[in-house]
Amino acid sequence: MSDQEPVVDLRLDRAHSSRIYDYLLGGKTNFLADRMAAGNVLGVFPSALVAARINREFMHRTTRFLATAGMRQYLDIGTGIPTPPNLHELAQGIAPDARVVYTDNDPIVLAHAAALLRGTPEGRTAYLQADVRDPASILGSPQLRDTLDLGRPVALSLNALMHFVTDDGQDRAHTIVETLKDALPSGSYLAMTHATADFDPETMLKILTIYRDAGTTIQYRSHAEFHRFFDGWELLEPGIALAHQWRPDRPEDATHVTDAEAGCYAALARKP
Repeated sequence: MSDQEPVVDLRLDRAHSSRIYDYLLGGKTNFLADRMAAGNVLGVFPSALVAARINREFMHRTTRFLATAGMRQYLDIGTGIPTPPNLHELAQGIAPDARVVYTDNDPIVLAHAAALLRGTPEGRTAYLQADVRDPASILGSPQLRDTLDLGRPVALSLNALMHFVTDDGQDRAHTIVETLKDALPSGSYLAMTHATADFDPETMLKILTIYRDAGTTIQYRSHAEFHRFFDGWELLEPGIALAHQWRPDRPEDATHVTDAEAGCYAALARKP
């Protein structure tokens, strides 16, 4: 038997959502199939670059808020390509003892996981190759159990992720999130963004078709459907908002993008 690690097929000939997102953020870890899909998206939705940026900035703001408020444990599912500043850099920049577990199902993220593990000596970071569609594998993983204490509050980050989970005739996305929420103790938080077709259904349908043709399914959700992800938890002000309108760093940031250009709901909630 060989002691060599098994060869992982990165499937670079097919576009992947995390690499498309990396391209839209100006990253370099993307390939021809990803750039072609991103180009098709930009052809029908030129503000996709803006939408990607404001989604990322929501993560920045919520992480800074939580770290300042005393949060020391983070579970980031759907991590994507490491595009600095990463969540652990923001959290540990404020609280050096913060602990972070990253999770993604794209093998190329695993190839770049070393960038996600360069944390502070006082804190800790870990990476787990897993799929949110199997939350039990995440919650029971050694990487998570050795890094986070699920008896203490955890900030769960599901940014730009759950719209890639279709329900297939069942309420699967909400069931997955409830499973994750149920595993976390009182005082935990859920930070989440999600694409919506509420403001420009025609354009969003075109984007859905582009992703589907590239091999990735999408399910947009309405304001009410997004709100359901937070059932039983206390939404922080301003409640459900578009990503750029959730506690912007500057007042003008909330008005320089239209609702249709943002196309993404965002919220932060706390478990009572």
